[in-house]
Amino acid sequence: MKKVCIGMSGGVDSAVAAYLLKNEGYEVIGLFMRNWDSTVNNDIKGNPNLNNDICPQEQDYNDALRVCKQLDIPLYRVDFIKEYWDYVFTYFLNELKLGRTPNPDLMCNKYIKFDLFIKEAKKLNAEYFATGHYANTHDNRLYKAVDQNKDQTYFLAQISNEQLQNVIFPLGNIEKKEVRKIAKEQNLVNASKKDSTGICFIGERNFQKFVQNYLQKNPGNIIDIESKKIIGTHDGLMYYTIGQRRNVGISGYSKRHYVVGKNSLKNELYVAFGDDSKYLLSDECLLDNVNFISPLRPNKCSAKFRYRGEEYPVSIKYLNNNEIIVKYKNVKSVTPGQACALYLENECLGSGIIKEVRKNNQKIWYIN
Repeated sequence: MKKVCIGMSGGVDSAVAAYLLKNEGYEVIGLFMRNWDSTVNNDIKGNPNLNNDICPQEQDYNDALRVCKQLDIPLYRVDFIKEYWDYVFTYFLNELKLGRTPNPDLMCNKYIKFDLFIKEAKKLNAEYFATGHYANTHDNRLYKAVDQNKDQTYFLAQISNEQLQNVIFPLGNIEKKEVRKIAKEQNLVNASKKDSTGICFIGERNFQKFVQNYLQKNPGNIIDIESKKIIGTHDGLMYYTIGQRRNVGISGYSKRHYVVGKNSLKNELYVAFGDDSKYLLSDECLLDNVNFISPLRPNKCSAKFRYRGEEYPVSIKYLNNNEIIVKYKNVKSVTPGQACALYLENECLGSGIIKEVRKNNQKIWYIN
């Protein structure tokens, strides 16, 4: 019997994935990862769980334990609190300091779930490794899930093809509604549990207050990009992202307004008015930290610039092993620090991190 170790999060997806693996005849063991400790990590401001009798991570562990007892599989536990801080959260903070908008989920998958987790699973003599991600893999390549609305290949696009060896995604060919149905049919204790949201392994937080636990406020001016006039003040560029229209810090205007850029040298935040502002548009971006999972290197493919974002046709110019230029036609709110995931039909080729955004060969509204 082949032994598979599945990451048990306490949520319904990993629970159903474990059930399906057991039904397929695998010897299944569960491994729960604890990656965040609010007390150790000074997670006070913006934390809605401070007065709870039990912290969310412990509740998740208890849920995972109850599911594993139902399925009659053992559950092991490991703490990666220091590693998560070193490899994921430090990256997150450093990107914010640069005024960029990082996506910690990608680094969490790269350094924790598909590296440290697999090493720990091997210590438990597992031959295969599984998660509740909505994705598919074949020949160490990454493919979209059947449920396009839940597809998570965007978040997996920084892992390597070596990291996909012996990995199983049991939910790759199942829609989310079917997962809920299976959980209820099997009377799994977490069948109706809400999906986790917020920062990977940290959860829901008031973002601006949460960041203040680690980075000091750095007030500056908000500038109307058209008139160049000062129209307000911000608390720090790290609190805002390109395309943001809520909680920007200005009021009294009838037209909707959007963040369209940042200048970290002048500590200025640029805002434009109107839903169709030209200042939100770009036609190419420079990616660094480029990671290809697939051996394919097409000159034309498609790209996603954010999770659940639209997929756009693009052309690619290869600069070196670490950088590429992605060209496209007038896409809104392409954001430095976010990932650009590349696709060829159903295959996720890999991704890079957006370093610069350009229009008409000029770097736009973003200086660091």
